[in-house]
Formats: sequence, C-alpha cells, structure tokens
Amino acid sequence: MDIIFLFKVLFFLGSIIALYAVVRNLNIIKIILIYFKDKLLGK
Repeated sequence: MDIIFLFKVLFFLGSIIALYAVVRNLNIIKIILIYFKDKLLGK
C-alpha cells in the first residue's frame, strides 16, 4: 500500500513539473514568435 501511495505522489509531482515546463515553454515560444514577427515587419 505504501509503495502505491509513493507512486501516486511521484506521478502527481511529475505531472505538476511537466505542466509547469509546458507553460514555461509556451511563454518562450510566444516571445520568439513575437520577435520574429517584429523582425519580418521591420519594426
């Protein structure tokens, strides 16, 4: 029972970390897209 609980906790933490990483990457991708758009439009 303890091992199953430990796996659930690890899975939960892993999900939070993965979600955080995805959100961070989305922000970075958004910044890169804005940068390229400004470059193409010649601002």
